[in-house]
Amino acid sequence: MDNENNNRKVSKIQDNPGLFDGMSRTLRLVLRLLADSRVNFFLKLLPIGSLIYLFSPLDAAIPFIDDAVIVGLGTYAFIELCPPEVVEEHQAKLAGRDTSHTSPDDDSEVIDTSFTEIDPK
Repeated sequence: MDNENNNRKVSKIQDNPGLFDGMSRTLRLVLRLLADSRVNFFLKLLPIGSLIYLFSPLDAAIPFIDDAVIVGLGTYAFIELCPPEVVEEHQAKLAGRDTSHTSPDDDSEVIDTSFTEIDPK
C-alpha cells in the first residue's frame, strides 16, 4: 500500500513540474520551435519581439511586472500558434519519448499470438 502511494506522489511530481523546471522546459521548447523550419518565420517574431521589448528602454512605470507579462504572453501565444503536431513532437522529445517510429496506423509492433496454460502438478 505504501509503495502504491509513493508511486502516485512521484507521478504527480513529474506531471506538475515546479516553477523553475516548468520555465526551463518552456524555454527549451521555444528554442526548439525557433530552430524548426516547419514554424512560420513571422510567427517566430513573437518571442523575439518580446525579448527585444524586455531590453528596450520603453518600459512603463512598473518595469518588472509589465516585462514579465509581455514575455509571458509572447511565449504563450507563440507556442499556441505553432502547429500542434510540431509542438507535441518537440514536447515528446524533451520528455524523453521518441515518437519518430510510432504511428497509430503502424502494425509492425503488434505481435498476435495464442497461449496454452500448463498446469504444473
